[in-house]
Amino acid sequence: MTICKYWYFTSVLCLFSINLTASSDLPSHSETENKTIVIKDKQIITSELMNSSDEKIFSNNHTVSQQYQVAKGWVKDIANNVQGIQYIDKLAELYLTIGYGQVWQDQIAMSEFEEQLYVLSLTRISPDLTRRYHNLKRYRNNSDWRDYDVLATDTLFAYMGFIEGIQKKGNLWLFGDIPPTILPLPSDGFIEKLLRSHEQQRLRYFIARLKPLDNEYTELVTALYKLNLIKDTRWPIFLFKGNIQPGQYVKNIEGVVTVLETLGDMTALEAENARSQKIQDLSGSVLIAVKRFQERHGLKSDGVIGPQTQQWLALNIKERIRLLALNAQRMRLWSVKPDTGIVVNIPSYYMNLWLEGEKVLGSKVIVGRPSRQTPMIYSDIQSVVFNPYWNVPNSIMKKDIMPKVRRNRNYLANHNYEVIKGWDNGQKIAINSIPYHLLSPNRFPYRLRQKPGKRNALGLYKFNFPNNQAIYLHDTASRSLFKKHERALSSGCIRVEQAKSLAKVLLEYSGSSEQRFDNLSRSRKTRTIVLGDNKSVPVDLIYQTAWVDDLGLVHYRSDIYQYDRDQRKNSSLISAYNY
Repeated sequence: MTICKYWYFTSVLCLFSINLTASSDLPSHSETENKTIVIKDKQIITSELMNSSDEKIFSNNHTVSQQYQVAKGWVKDIANNVQGIQYIDKLAELYLTIGYGQVWQDQIAMSEFEEQLYVLSLTRISPDLTRRYHNLKRYRNNSDWRDYDVLATDTLFAYMGFIEGIQKKGNLWLFGDIPPTILPLPSDGFIEKLLRSHEQQRLRYFIARLKPLDNEYTELVTALYKLNLIKDTRWPIFLFKGNIQPGQYVKNIEGVVTVLETLGDMTALEAENARSQKIQDLSGSVLIAVKRFQERHGLKSDGVIGPQTQQWLALNIKERIRLLALNAQRMRLWSVKPDTGIVVNIPSYYMNLWLEGEKVLGSKVIVGRPSRQTPMIYSDIQSVVFNPYWNVPNSIMKKDIMPKVRRNRNYLANHNYEVIKGWDNGQKIAINSIPYHLLSPNRFPYRLRQKPGKRNALGLYKFNFPNNQAIYLHDTASRSLFKKHERALSSGCIRVEQAKSLAKVLLEYSGSSEQRFDNLSRSRKTRTIVLGDNKSVPVDLIYQTAWVDDLGLVHYRSDIYQYDRDQRKNSSLISAYNY
């Protein structure tokens, strides 16, 4: 009864007595045994409410209890005629609080709310909120304002609960987990903000702030609406075999041209010229457009129509709309362009560093392979380690290293590993002194550590940020892997191609001189440099498979961890050919 406790008696009862028979919109006499309820001694009741628990007040104060039961009856009567109302108790509190007034009188607030629900419905995450959106459209023009009003308020509770639930559940609902059929109620504090906005006639501003207030969200929604205009376009079916090289014949080149024109990789004039000239091979403007298409989809821009290019060509408009809507909702979880910070977008294999509003560094990265995924984390880089040791995690030791040791005892020495007695004991153990049977991955009683140097798996630089999953950014000795186009290759940590530049920028930002950085880099000693006071740099590991760049172009990336799957259909976003 928090709503009643903090709002009803302070904002309504202290102003006037309520006669529940005063309007046809309010509960009838029959609901209260033909007794008119008039509250007296309002100040005393208010004091009781403000200083007592809800349970005590609503069990001991008969008048308040009566009013609450009447309010529940009022809501139930509406719910009998309006499909989908669920939070009857909380609705009764709210409408009792505001004296059975109309919540949704602002047309702008209504339109804004329905638009947010529509964008969310396109994700197919919550069938409940999708149904609610369609029900609201159905009841929008009902002659009785209460039908739409109560349903909209009930839906607002569900939507607010969804927004809070995303934060509390570690954002799993936007990455493949299915929300509950009945969404949780929002917190009392969130509802109080709603009530305050209603009282101040600022509902439209409250609703507007429920969506991400950044340009990235707006740009994705704008791109989504452009596609929505052509959502019923018949999409070509492709039956390519193998790779189509530049200059080769394309069986369904008309379909390729249609897709490239529809998605903006070919202009209307270029497409018309290709059709009029009856081009049949992969050349000229078609080849150039294919390369543009590949670049926007994170593919190797070589003009070859291979399996991945074929899959992206086949991805129809409705699925693209779902992908844009899903990634728009993910904007609730991170700041893609922070004032100061590092953003690693896992499926794009790339990171950017901003300092005081300016982008100062970009770098290719290597992320966790699907079997050892890089988690989404928000933290702060607090220190840079020069010439780090690598303390091998138990999982990697068991899965990757010990099977090689059983085949070759010299493997550890050849790769500069040390055997350490334990995590709490730094005593070194000679590998030749360990009985062969203890070299089994599940029996090995020690831990492994790799000595610093150019052959160290962490390279020459390691960037520490607090987290409970032993994840960090680091350099690497395997630099040739950055030449690969798909770089989901690590065991979970992020390897940074420009690690040296990143270390230098962070130290200079923290107040260190270039000379100090050079001295630390030339030294073979292991040194941990803590960034100066108030100079820790936020790091955000995000998972964004669609975004709009500074030129207004929509970019897509492959869903390497299968987070974009439509769980209710149990299918990937990109199926074989989507037909």
